[in-house]
Parts: sequence; C-alpha cells; structure tokens
Amino acid sequence: MKPTLQRLYEENLINALQEELGLTNVNEVPRLEKISINSHVGHYVNERKAAVEDAVDEIGKITGQKASVVYAKKSVANFKVREGEAVGARVTLRGARMWEFLERFIAITCPNIRDFRGLPFKSFDGRGNYAVGFSDQSIFPEIELDQIKRQIGFDFIFVTSAKTDAQAKAMLKALGMPFRDNVKTEENAA
Repeated sequence: MKPTLQRLYEENLINALQEELGLTNVNEVPRLEKISINSHVGHYVNERKAAVEDAVDEIGKITGQKASVVYAKKSVANFKVREGEAVGARVTLRGARMWEFLERFIAITCPNIRDFRGLPFKSFDGRGNYAVGFSDQSIFPEIELDQIKRQIGFDFIFVTSAKTDAQAKAMLKALGMPFRDNVKTEENAA
C-alpha cells in the first residue's frame, strides 16, 4: 500500500503542477527522488566513537532505516581527524520510506520546532535540490528526551528531478513543506 502523501502526489498534484508550471509533458513534472540525512560528530573529539554510535542509533530511530558510518578520507591535524576514523553517519531514503518520512517531517516534526516560522527559501542549491539543517535531535518525536546523551545535529537534503529552484519550490510547497512567508520576512527586515 502506498503512503498517503505519495498517493496525493500521484493522483492530484502531478496534473496541478503540470498546469502551474506550464509543462507540456507529464514526465517533466518534478518529483522527489530521495532524501539524504547526514550527521557529523567532529566536535566530539575525545568521545568520537560513542558519538558516532549515538548518531547511527538516532538516525535509525528517526528514519526506520539503519544508518551507515562515514569515515574520514584525509587526515587533518587542525581538526584532530585521522584518515579512516569514523566521523559521522548517513542514510538515504527512497521509495515508500522516503514518502512516509516526508509526511512525518511535515506533519509532526516541523510543528515540534520551537519558535518555528517556516523553513528558509534560501536553501536551494540552484539545481532543484533543497537542504536544511537542524542542530538538535529533540524535535523528532521518535527520540526520547531522557535518553539523549549528547546533542547531535542533522542535515536533510531533498533531492528532486526539478531543473530549476522555482520548479522544486513549487513541488515541495504543493506537498505541504512549511516554507517561510516572504512578505512577513520583508516587513520585519524594514
């Protein structure tokens, strides 16, 4: 059975996005290809091994998929990192797990963020991919607050098939991604 957000996208949003973006072919409509979640624990110099294990465990709780360990490619003396040393964890979500994670992220995680005013528009990379980072894992309901040993931050990268940032922005907004309202941001800056 397909996740709810995937069914909504396939049944309703593809045609609406095709009309909104003025695309002639239905295969040109942007789609979400994968979500990549990364965590780097480089600032825990003395307890890096335990921090990497915590990152793998917490990414597993958040996504429902076991994370892989990331190893340093080069030694950097200033950062006290040696080649081959574990420095983080990552996981890539595709298919049904990706859609379920996105649905939980939009409906549950984002409202849990303290003083949340929306996700920034500036985080698009110019090729239709969107990246956002969080410095604390306590916003995720899967993490038990009394079980947190150390603060671990995460980077989420939403990889889309969109050719431009405008197309990716329209697709993510149609899916329900809570972006900041540009009008309010401009008024506050003045």
